[in-house]
Amino acid sequence: MIRLGIAAVTHFLPRLVWPLGRLLTALGLLLGVWLGVPAMAQALEMRVSEVTIAPCPLQDVGSQPEQRRPSGASCYALRGQVNNSSSRTMRDTDVFALILDASGEPVLPNRTRLGSIGDIPPGQSPFALRLAVPAGTPGPFSVRSAKARGFNSPVRTGAAPGQELLPLEEALLP
Repeated sequence: MIRLGIAAVTHFLPRLVWPLGRLLTALGLLLGVWLGVPAMAQALEMRVSEVTIAPCPLQDVGSQPEQRRPSGASCYALRGQVNNSSSRTMRDTDVFALILDASGEPVLPNRTRLGSIGDIPPGQSPFALRLAVPAGTPGPFSVRSAKARGFNSPVRTGAAPGQELLPLEEALLP
C-alpha cells in the first residue's frame, strides 16, 4: 500500500473537489431547468364523420337576416361528429377541412382551420361551427379532408364561467 503524506493529500484534494463541484453545479442547474419548464401539450388528431354544411337557422345570431344583401357573407353551419379515441378529454380542439363550391373551387381559400369546438370528451361527440361564406358563392358545398386536432392540456384561455360571450361565440342553434 502506498501511504500518502499530508502534503500529497493537500495537493490533490483541491484538484478533485473543483471539477466535482462544477459537475454538481451543472447537474443542479440542468435539473432546475428541466423541472421548471412546463410540459408541452401533445396534439391528438381525431376522426371527423357525418359532416354536413347548411345555412344557419334564421333565428341564429350569425344569420343576420336584417343584413341580407348580395355583397358580404352568408352564415353557414358546419355540423358533424368527432371521435376522441383517447381516454382523456381533449382541450382546445380545432376543426380543419376543405370546403368546395359547386365548381370544385375552395370556398375559403388559404383557410383550412375552420374554428374551435372546445373540449371533447372520450368517445363520439357532436359539434357545430358557424362559417362566414362569401355571398353569391355557388352551392351546394362539399366538405373534404375533415379532421379535428385537440390537446391533452389547455393551450389558450377562454371565457371563464359567468363571463359573457360574444354573440358568435355562443352555441349554434340546432
